[in-house]
Amino acid sequence: MKITAKLNHLRMSPRKVRLVADLVRGMDAKKAETQLKFLTKRAARPFLKLLNSAVANASHNFDVEKDNLFISEIQVNEGPTLKRWRARAMGRAAPIMKRTSHINLVLETKKEVKKKKKKIPKPEVVKLEDAKEIKKGPPSEKVKEKPQPTADQPRAGTPPTRPYPTTSKSKKKFWSRQTFGNVKKMFRRKSF
Repeated sequence: MKITAKLNHLRMSPRKVRLVADLVRGMDAKKAETQLKFLTKRAARPFLKLLNSAVANASHNFDVEKDNLFISEIQVNEGPTLKRWRARAMGRAAPIMKRTSHINLVLETKKEVKKKKKKIPKPEVVKLEDAKEIKKGPPSEKVKEKPQPTADQPRAGTPPTRPYPTTSKSKKKFWSRQTFGNVKKMFRRKSF
């Protein structure tokens, strides 16, 4: 059974990606995963993601365990090249080729595995009479209402009273005291 996963337009040159591909080709899925985790090449990270994706495809679509898989095929092909330009001496320009790569990964099973059919449990049919009996329970108690506070008592949960009166003139006076006198004038002076 073949399980495939593809990664297209990876922004890395195929020559660099092939170094990692050659290292893990033919390995078991578990061994390849540990190899890629500790590999210092930059191409190892997208390769690891692709391998995990292929293993997830195998377990979800075909009910195959990770222990039963190995990498049978890896192809690293060249993708479209992005062309950029770099300034050189005497007004010339030199091309920069930013290469991309496409990776095809194929996993196969070591032993032939039969696909298991998932058993979907049938919902139990409950008769209407039984449902009424189940729903019956103790009668609901009425919720006691809290007494409303009077005008003399402060409400629970209200913020404490402010240290200054709330009229607009008094607010201005309070906040002007916070500027500590003539601070604004002092900073407007020019230094010599």
